[in-house]
Amino acid sequence: MAELKEADAAQLHQEDVDNKCGDGGDGPFVAEETLKSETATDADAKPSITTAERHLSIQTKLEGLEMLVDLSGAGRKSCPLCPEEKFKACYSHKLRRHLQNLHWKVYAEFEGYRMCICHLPCRNVKPSLSGDHASGRHVAHYHCVVCSVTIARKTDMISHLKRHVNKGETEASYSGTSDVLFEEPSPSGQAYEIMKELGTNVQLLPNHTTPQKSDTYFNRKMKTNRQLVFCSLAVLAEERNPVECLDAFGATGIMGLQWAKHLLNAVRVTITDISETCVKMIKENCKLNNIRVDGGMRVPRGSDGASGEVEGVPIATVEVAKMDANVIMHLRPFDYIHLDPFGTAVNYLDAAFRNVRNLGIISVTSTDTGSLYAKSPNVTLRHYGCHIVRTEYYRELAARMVVATVARAAARCNKGIEVLLAVALEHFVLVVVRVLRGPVQADESAKKLRKLMHCQWCEERVFLKLGNMVDDTLPCNCHGSLPGKTAVQLGPLWSGPLFNTGFLRRMLSAAVKHSMDDIQPLVKTLIYESECTTLKSLVHGPSALTNQVECGVVIKTLNTGEESGAADQSGKRKIADESGNFVKKLKSDAALDHPPFYYSIHRHSIRGMNMPKLNKFLQYLTEAGFRVSRTHFDPTGVRTDATLLQFKSVLTKYSVPTCTNASATQTSVSVEKTV
Repeated sequence: MAELKEADAAQLHQEDVDNKCGDGGDGPFVAEETLKSETATDADAKPSITTAERHLSIQTKLEGLEMLVDLSGAGRKSCPLCPEEKFKACYSHKLRRHLQNLHWKVYAEFEGYRMCICHLPCRNVKPSLSGDHASGRHVAHYHCVVCSVTIARKTDMISHLKRHVNKGETEASYSGTSDVLFEEPSPSGQAYEIMKELGTNVQLLPNHTTPQKSDTYFNRKMKTNRQLVFCSLAVLAEERNPVECLDAFGATGIMGLQWAKHLLNAVRVTITDISETCVKMIKENCKLNNIRVDGGMRVPRGSDGASGEVEGVPIATVEVAKMDANVIMHLRPFDYIHLDPFGTAVNYLDAAFRNVRNLGIISVTSTDTGSLYAKSPNVTLRHYGCHIVRTEYYRELAARMVVATVARAAARCNKGIEVLLAVALEHFVLVVVRVLRGPVQADESAKKLRKLMHCQWCEERVFLKLGNMVDDTLPCNCHGSLPGKTAVQLGPLWSGPLFNTGFLRRMLSAAVKHSMDDIQPLVKTLIYESECTTLKSLVHGPSALTNQVECGVVIKTLNTGEESGAADQSGKRKIADESGNFVKKLKSDAALDHPPFYYSIHRHSIRGMNMPKLNKFLQYLTEAGFRVSRTHFDPTGVRTDATLLQFKSVLTKYSVPTCTNASATQTSVSVEKTV
């Protein structure tokens, strides 16, 4: 009976089709076109699949994986990540164990997301030994959270994710691309991409990560560098108002736009670049952020402006100029200059120190890590005039080498420097210095350029004093116990301190004020390192900004200088003022400076011994009477005023034998007793 009913329904349907075809001459073709149009309409009505729609095997919690199936209902249920032939339908309690033990525990993790293993036929069928695809089997795999590609091996997926990270392609950036606005095409026919950082929108070309092929190079990994530079400028803006600041290498202009958008009337920003393409893009980014370009038309903005802004009124003004960095620094004076060229910045230091104002700040970012980290010693000698070798403290060596080059450039202009901040991370070396005018200050800075004696065997190091002989300088006895020469001279390097505690505390206050949570741990580590202490008590706020002495100069901020009168507000200095508002060089207290360089606890570990935990070891060094702190240059490094021999003695004292040695000793003792 059922077969007869189906046959009758098929016959009625065929009669309806014949009737429709009889109404028009092109019946079959009209029906086919109607079907195609309906299919196209349905395809248009479906939402397009974006990268924000992740595969169901990518979850953040186990509950999300269990919600794919109704485990509370009765009856047998199938696994949502396995085909029926691999895992048959079962009851809820067994399916829950299957999801937990097989899928949730076998995963690859990236930024809080678990890419659980998937057994669905998402990939091509793996052929059998005979080459037949039909008799083959499906391969278990993982779905990438960034680009949705399927990869079989977990190690290959981890390597694939590392390539995304190196390119700056993360899950957050991809999930936001569905909301990215594309403006008018660029002259090359490519569309702009909108990127937001610290509340500032910038347009980027699709090839912005390849500097060889793009004029508007943008590096997402330099976010830490941009935030550190911003905080140093915010500290200077508290001392004088307004601050004439220069971003000498604008590229996309994101750094100068962040200055203008967050510091507003406290700064007068000038962004320059020699590329016409970069200048056009900087002006477009100014329009995008409701910032008026100096000398141009006022830009009416509507809903694109920031929240709380008046419609059609620019929030700040930025001067954009197509000019070489050396030219503009020779023409105009500035209070703050930031140099961030592609590679080394030695070609721009002379022009930067020529017109920088007294007590101004110059920040230098060097990205030529090949020459800074002793991978290309011939380039290092050519650019920086220093001889270096690869050491355990190579990052601090690079920072001191850049500071020495900056000090020589300042001395040529009869100016001295005081280092406020020196950071060396994986991709860059950032140095922030305050400029002091006068030949006396220049002489004081030049005296801190010294050679470094380095033992290539035990890696002990010590700065040579002025006029000191080379012989018997190192405290180690490697020269007497080993044949040949074991020590080399490195440098000349900067032998003074690399940090200023007062300036770093004010930077921490600026980071808290502007909600820069990413760099606050780094700035706190720098404060501990500058004081060479392991104390975890930090005060940031108005109470921490009083009585700040930097470079032997008492620095008054606008917040604490209300009682100084109108003369202080205008920036003029009073003669013989007891408050220290005039430039007065104080005697340096060597005991307050942090010790140079650091030791790696792993480099000097004893073979066959278990080292103590790093925090415990810092406590042991403190109990032994040494100043000690951790360092940002190396996560396993220890900055201390102890010599290498004293460092090793404390490490040996608190190290214990490994379990294998202890068990072997016990076995030998038991054998002796038996005999």
